[in-house]
Amino acid sequence: MDKIDEVLTRGVANVIPGKDELAKALRSGKKLNIYLGIDPTAPRIHLGHAVPLRKLQLLAGLGHNVTLLIGNFTTLIGDTSDKESERPILTEEEIEQNFQTYKEQASKILDFSKIKVVHNGDWLSKLTFKDIIKLTQHFSVNDFITRELIAKRLKAGKHIRLDEVLYPIMQGYDSYHLDTDVQLGGTDQTFNLQAGRTLQRVLRNKESFVMTNPFLDGTDGRKMSKSWGNAIWLSDTPEDMYAKVLAIKDELIVQYFTLGTNLPLEEIDTIEEALKSGEHPMQLKKRLAFAIVSELYDKKEAEKAAEAFLHRVQKKELPADIPSIRLTEEPNTLSDALVHSGLVESKSEAKRVITQGGTVVDNQQVTDPYAPFEAFVSDSGTVIQVGKRRIVKIEIEK
Repeated sequence: MDKIDEVLTRGVANVIPGKDELAKALRSGKKLNIYLGIDPTAPRIHLGHAVPLRKLQLLAGLGHNVTLLIGNFTTLIGDTSDKESERPILTEEEIEQNFQTYKEQASKILDFSKIKVVHNGDWLSKLTFKDIIKLTQHFSVNDFITRELIAKRLKAGKHIRLDEVLYPIMQGYDSYHLDTDVQLGGTDQTFNLQAGRTLQRVLRNKESFVMTNPFLDGTDGRKMSKSWGNAIWLSDTPEDMYAKVLAIKDELIVQYFTLGTNLPLEEIDTIEEALKSGEHPMQLKKRLAFAIVSELYDKKEAEKAAEAFLHRVQKKELPADIPSIRLTEEPNTLSDALVHSGLVESKSEAKRVITQGGTVVDNQQVTDPYAPFEAFVSDSGTVIQVGKRRIVKIEIEK
């Protein structure tokens, strides 16, 4: 399988108007204009977000003109393509704060010497009301309100802001402004990406392509999401990342190898056969975790993470110099215990680190911030670890 075949098959849900047409364009020798847009609605990128980033990097490696677009203007509205309710409106300051670490995280996947970074506020903010009216004339409100989640919200009587109708047009204008040949995005972005094809066709008489990727499931089998605490973040420490990968459901192993690593597809086929033949899933998860940490950090960090997991989890070894905290009253919940012991500064931070899988109580990962602390109390004390370095033993005075 050559690189173009891999572009067209690995992590691809759909190609519009078709794979054969795009294959012809990719093999024509022409440098195509390709872009992926990201709205900085949160400060971190997870492994699921990295799926289209990997595709972008692969296309950059083939010599095409590749652009990563930061939607600092579109984020002012917020895309609700995958939401059953409207997104909260962020301020420009919040958007800028979220963007600060984006490039650093994305650089674990992307070689920015080959990829151009742009901000759509540079052109969308300059459109006049007359310009916007002209753009809207190429689209129908009917198309927008018949989208599944929008129709569901309307049927339920939920509020839909008028500016949400404009979001696909704004994204479509991004594609037109960049004169794209290929747009990348998740399957939930199909409607918005099609808007780009429409504007390219009617304003420039140019046919273009849309390539969508499937979603990488979270560690619990649901869609990877900050809200559900099932995400593996590119900013996770190597040890936390390694441990989270080992916690995925067995049925996700092949999906994670395919969408979450750059391992050759031929090797992944062999791994899938080994799984079907009865090889223990944990051995394959260790290989998967090592591959993911190696790619996002390096081999040395992966080796250290594997060793740490072996000693701290499998052998149940802990540092000898764990600081001890004595509390006069027993905390109500695990979140309370993290705050009272000084492991975190607030209940909101406690909830975040627990739901994201970064908290271990007596060598067991706990993801419920409301778990009653009394369930963990023992005469010898309760050892709580948050992330790689924060660890204490809590003792309750009687």
